[in-house]
Amino acid sequence: MRKSLRAAALGAACVVAGAALYGSGVATAGQSTANSTHEPYNIGLLTKDIDTYYGTTLDSNGVYQASATSPYAKDLARIDASAKKYIDQAARKHHRGAKPAVVFDIDDTLLLSLDYEKKNNYGYSSATWAAYVAQANRPEVFGSPELVRYAASKGVTVFYNSGLSEAQRTSAVDNLKKVGADVNLDADHMFLKNTANPPSYLSGCATAGTWTCTTVQYKSGTRKHIESLGYDIIANFGDQYSDLDGGYADKTYKIPNPTYFVS
Repeated sequence: MRKSLRAAALGAACVVAGAALYGSGVATAGQSTANSTHEPYNIGLLTKDIDTYYGTTLDSNGVYQASATSPYAKDLARIDASAKKYIDQAARKHHRGAKPAVVFDIDDTLLLSLDYEKKNNYGYSSATWAAYVAQANRPEVFGSPELVRYAASKGVTVFYNSGLSEAQRTSAVDNLKKVGADVNLDADHMFLKNTANPPSYLSGCATAGTWTCTTVQYKSGTRKHIESLGYDIIANFGDQYSDLDGGYADKTYKIPNPTYFVS
């Protein structure tokens, strides 16, 4: 379930405040404010903090862009440098028999949705989101296409595990090609949410026409399936903790995203 900035203001503020949350590993404590008796962070100030973090500017085409010199970009650069070093070491030392693989989420892990968030006042509707995705013109999350290509260059198989729907496959592929993440964009490597005809490996929470999978169930179930094909997922990348929880990855990398929360 996607929650807007207004529904998770303090949680987002914590993300803006501390780059420590962006490192690899499992979710940190203190993400929930459900039991807090303190006044939440002011949403007007929060949006200003988010703009400062991204270095948000409106370009000549009327599109909100992040700055390549922003704190956001610097956090991404640190994550990418660490991930490249780890992927190189893991690929060279891999000797378990299973083939090394990496898994990437798409939305705000590879493709940046800042323009959508700004223009929708950090809210969300399935209709406006579908129209935005269909444009297939989102910019890259800084450095992510290069990281995809780097993993492939080291002999590591790249997979995608996204909450985008099966109906959005063409748009996702076209957009990833535009930003230079043109690696393994076929149906065998890009897993999208198919609620009408879910795969058998998700039968515990999804059957034809009935989908009850949480994000964690869907994403971890897909990773389990990938590993059943003879792969060892050495690294899993996502902008939400629900992209990363549930196991079936040797290491996880949390990509910064202070604009929304997916449970």
